[in-house]
Amino acid sequence: MFRIFVLHQFMPIQTGELTYTPTYYYIGHFSKFIKPGAKCVSTTTSRSTLESTSFLNIDGTIATIVMNKTDKKISYKLAIGNVETTVHILPHAMQTIVY
Repeated sequence: MFRIFVLHQFMPIQTGELTYTPTYYYIGHFSKFIKPGAKCVSTTTSRSTLESTSFLNIDGTIATIVMNKTDKKISYKLAIGNVETTVHILPHAMQTIVY
């Protein structure tokens, strides 16, 4: 198995100022909640404005990561088996629900 890690940073030579891109923060977000050895499990979304993915960690927890691609706050229902709850996500935000 190959693991490729790309650190998305930008340092212009003229200023020497280090800038972290959004991808840098996404990678940090994923690595905080998805543990080594986790398996990707099925996730579906009924809204084209949301993207989601879920991982089953080896400790039995599931981490579902949701991203809102819009300029508006969105309320959505998260259903796990027979249990359902309403969750809110801010514009251009990424959130993780661990259960």
